[in-house]
Amino acid sequence: MCGIFAYIGKRKDASLLVIRGLKALEYRGYDSWGIAILKSKVIPIQPGQKSKNSKQRIIIIKQAGRISDVSESNFPDSNFALGHTRWATHGGVNDINAHPHFDCTHRIALIHNGIIENYDEIKKKLLDSHHRFISETDTEVAAHLIEENLKNIKNQEEKSRQDIFLEAVRLAFNRFIGLNAIIVMDAETESFIAAKNGSPLVIGKGQDENFLSSDAHALLPYTKHVYFMEDDELILVSKDKILAYEAKTKKQKNIAFTSLSWNLRSADKGKYPHFMLKEIFDQPKVIEDIISDNSKQIRDFSKLIKDSYGTYLVGCGTAAYACLSGTYLFSKIAGRHVNFAVGSEFGYLVDFLTPKSLVLALSQSGETIDVVEAIKRAKQKNAQIGALVNVLGSTLYRLSDYKVLLGAGVEKAVVSTKAFTAKLTYLVLLAYSLAGNIKRGKQELRSAIGAIDEILAKQYLDRIKKLSKALCRKDHIYVIGRGLSYPIALETALKIKEASYIHAEGFAAGELKHGVIALAEDGTPCIAFLPNDETYGASLAGAMEMKARGGYIIGISFKPHSVFDYYFPVRDCSVASIIPSVVIGQLLGYYLAVARNIDPDKPRNLAKSVTVK
Repeated sequence: MCGIFAYIGKRKDASLLVIRGLKALEYRGYDSWGIAILKSKVIPIQPGQKSKNSKQRIIIIKQAGRISDVSESNFPDSNFALGHTRWATHGGVNDINAHPHFDCTHRIALIHNGIIENYDEIKKKLLDSHHRFISETDTEVAAHLIEENLKNIKNQEEKSRQDIFLEAVRLAFNRFIGLNAIIVMDAETESFIAAKNGSPLVIGKGQDENFLSSDAHALLPYTKHVYFMEDDELILVSKDKILAYEAKTKKQKNIAFTSLSWNLRSADKGKYPHFMLKEIFDQPKVIEDIISDNSKQIRDFSKLIKDSYGTYLVGCGTAAYACLSGTYLFSKIAGRHVNFAVGSEFGYLVDFLTPKSLVLALSQSGETIDVVEAIKRAKQKNAQIGALVNVLGSTLYRLSDYKVLLGAGVEKAVVSTKAFTAKLTYLVLLAYSLAGNIKRGKQELRSAIGAIDEILAKQYLDRIKKLSKALCRKDHIYVIGRGLSYPIALETALKIKEASYIHAEGFAAGELKHGVIALAEDGTPCIAFLPNDETYGASLAGAMEMKARGGYIIGISFKPHSVFDYYFPVRDCSVASIIPSVVIGQLLGYYLAVARNIDPDKPRNLAKSVTVK
């Protein structure tokens, strides 16, 4: 979940490049930040010495707080630096626990993403060997273990310094239990080594310079030639070479670089005050691009579903609600039974999988550890694996037998918006393709684009802002829907919770009378989704039940009704109405956050990509 960026090469402003890289990655963690910089230190001539020599030294600058608040001036010149933005796991949020971490000798500096589950056992042995620990983190254990290995590797006179460094890191990495990525900076060999198991790392290759990042888009200003590291792999990087090895055997391996076709501007905020708002406004184009470019891919993918003996949708958080939407879409449009499970639970449900099963995973990042672990379990059952994923080269992308890139572009706000609507778009098209009527699916989605454009008009936005100001001091908001609108109610509640910190709960409208309505009080806001489908009357009854108990009803529907205290009209787009409906939910979450003076791009305690269990 943490952000990682490193540089080695011909430039003298390595520290500045790393700071800018970390700012681009801050959505991965913003509890603290830190940078390690290699500097030259001249050693004066001592009596008896034949000549001067120079020794490299590493300095570390780190502190709690956001990297976005840090000035880019006053960092020392260097051609070798690495940095980290932290989402805290082991140890509190303070300057000392921020990464990077030193070994005792200050020869190496290390940054880490993940959890070393057996750190306590390793630390006890290192303490017995008189290592001095400063922080509360599991990460510092890795630095001291590498230092211990550097001292203890046998036959050192027969090995090069770089071979010794590589072996010390390899031995340490192989002792770790858990999912981890580490990058180790070595002053003596002027190189760094990256190793990973689970957490993402991307190598960027330039001309006489090389980069490393936890996300590929942060490399776009410098290079488009990237390599997505595999699990259980070590890569040694210097300014003029990149060497890859198997972590278990130390066998050297060949790697193939990918050329990215991404647009740098898509990672920029542009005229918008926040990435979340920009990404909401991106959605009509994202949907249009999917409709225009992927008919054959949709038909091929729908055939996989048709030919499978059981299809299972898997996702976490926002992606889970897209999966739940999929179960309704496949049933309603194609008459097809498709199962759904939350990614973190699917690993306990794989016993019924067979080689004829199709597991279709949905993810923005492709690195969500609960989804990745579930897919690995499914592969052990020889099930076919498909993916709807937004990030080329991600772990989920590489694990999948069949994959479709969402094409939503870089999504930098922690609160996901356009990746969700991209997933819904693909699911609508897949369902209609199964039904043999993809043309109708495209027509409904184009109607949805028009409906979103209407919602994004100034007058409509002003109504959302006005309501948000009225609701921003409320403690609770309830959201109800039935059928296809039920997952949209869940997703709307999630957007409000994530962005504004207001307690919001989504419910199936029919479940109100089974216990939930006990929570209703005078003035309780209730958002009700009432599309033009078979659920309208029953959902309206739920809204009336809430109204009778003092609820303040916010209707999102194709037509007004006297039960509504506040009304948002939504064009009827048949099943695709769920897409403009959820855009209203996204905008409510955004404007509620703004009204409460909260940064919607970086909500507390959250990070964009959940890569730890």
